[in-house]
Formats: sequence, structure tokens, C-alpha cells
Amino acid sequence: MDNRAGEMQVFVLAAELKSFSEAGRRLKLSPSAVSKLVTRLEDRLGTRLIVRSTRMLQLTPEGETYLARAQRILAEIADTEAMVSGGGRMLPRGPLSINASVGFGERYILPLAGDFLALYPDVQLDITLTDGIVDLIGDRVDIAIRHGPMRDSSLKARKLSESRQAIIASPEYIERHGLPLTPADLDHHNCINFNFRRSFEGWRFRNPDTGLAETRPVPGNLKASSGSIIRQFCLAGLGIGRIGRFHIEPDLQAGRLVTVLEDYNPEDIEEIHAVYAGHEHLAVRIRAYIDFLAERL
Repeated sequence: MDNRAGEMQVFVLAAELKSFSEAGRRLKLSPSAVSKLVTRLEDRLGTRLIVRSTRMLQLTPEGETYLARAQRILAEIADTEAMVSGGGRMLPRGPLSINASVGFGERYILPLAGDFLALYPDVQLDITLTDGIVDLIGDRVDIAIRHGPMRDSSLKARKLSESRQAIIASPEYIERHGLPLTPADLDHHNCINFNFRRSFEGWRFRNPDTGLAETRPVPGNLKASSGSIIRQFCLAGLGIGRIGRFHIEPDLQAGRLVTVLEDYNPEDIEEIHAVYAGHEHLAVRIRAYIDFLAERL
């Protein structure tokens, strides 16, 4: 019996994971069985798809082409089965892996999870919050929520929202150290920075008299990997931070934090995207979740 879809599924999983053994573990097959299935596929096609080595698997150009088409075909098969079993309607179902930053995830993704599952109870959400950048293919993530400019052109993205940057501090910190009235005053304050490489160094300001923007280095003895951590440091009165307002809106409303130097705010906007490994026919569950977030955000 011709089982091309089965061979295709084995190849796609091995290619995405770059490992016969890991693909076999997930499919409950031995690594040698996975290797034989891929070899049989290559023999039928008359071309090499994967270059094997002792350390990892590498796709050939033909393998890259076959992978993209195979992912699309498998998605179409899943959608067709969902449509037929749903009486002609495309019903989202199956596992859906979501990755988001800790701050954004706690503020938006987690509170909305129940609403999404109420609409689509046949979807199994798998949510991970981390401030590191994930490999969508290698880590088998369906959708990642990312902030700032998009740099990976191989991925698809849909803009969900945007957030203005704000300089903030706690009232206790201001009471102890004084309120900076100009960006130059920050030279005498403890400014909390990110510890990862940015597109520019320092903080951006706009001169309210001339309208010109400038970037100034700011001093400080604290750095952090995420806006969530900077928020915590600011709440503890350890310094002044500059982060997206989505992290801090409840704190501003409650008076736990206050904005600083708003007259010099350049109104920098950080765009927020849903990012996914795209092909022409996106799985129904992925499209449904992205549409849901876009509507709610």
C-alpha cells in the first residue's frame, strides 16, 4: 500500500528536529526505522534530501523544497479532516504551541487563554513564557509573540498591537533621589538597562523646543534581560527604567509607578507581532488563534 503521507510526516519531523532519534522518539519508532523511511523516500524521488552526519542532519536544496511543500500538504490534510469531521466547517483542533515574553504573556496571553478555549474547546493550548528568542522550527513552536522590528525574513508575521515606551520610577525612588527634569539630570540617577544588544545604545529623547531626537547614554549599576524584571526593580525603588507601557499600565493607574520626562518622550513605538513559520495554507488552529489575538488586542 502506498503510504506517501506517512513517509512525508516522518521526513518533515526528522527535518524539523534535525534528528532521526528525536523524530523516532516522538513517533515511537527506532532511529533506524526513521532512517529507512527517509531513504525509501529518497530512492523513490531519485534525489538526496538529507545529508547525514554524526552530529546533525542537514537538508539539501531539494530537501528544503520538499520540506516546504510537505508542510503545506500535511496542513491541508489536517484541515480537510477537520472540515469533514466538522460537518463541512473548518474547526480548529489539535495541539497549539504558543511562546511569548513573560511580561506580555502574563498581561495578555494567560488571561485570554480561557476565552480562546471556550470558543475552540478542541484545541490543546501549550503556552511557554520566556524572554529568550526561540527557534520556531527546532523548538516546535506554532506561534511566537515578538516585540520590535522583524529581522528573520524566513518567518511570517502579523501585527497584533503596538506599545509606546515610557521612562518610569517609583514614587519612593523620586522622593529619595529627586525628580529628573531634563535628560541630562539622569547622569545623577541609577538607570536600569537591558543586558542584550539593542539597535542603538542609550535612551532616546526628543527636545520639546526643537523637536529633534537624540540618544543619550545613561548610567546605572543594574541590567536585566526583560521589561518584566526592570519593572520589578523599579517597583523596588532601585532606579529609573525605560520599558513598554504594556508592562506597567496597572502600576501607573495604581500609583505604584510614575512616568518621568514625558515632555522629552520621543513617542517611540514598539510593534508587537504574532510570528509563525509560514506556508501558503496555514493550519486552521494557528489562523484562528492569530485572528483571536488580533481582535482582542
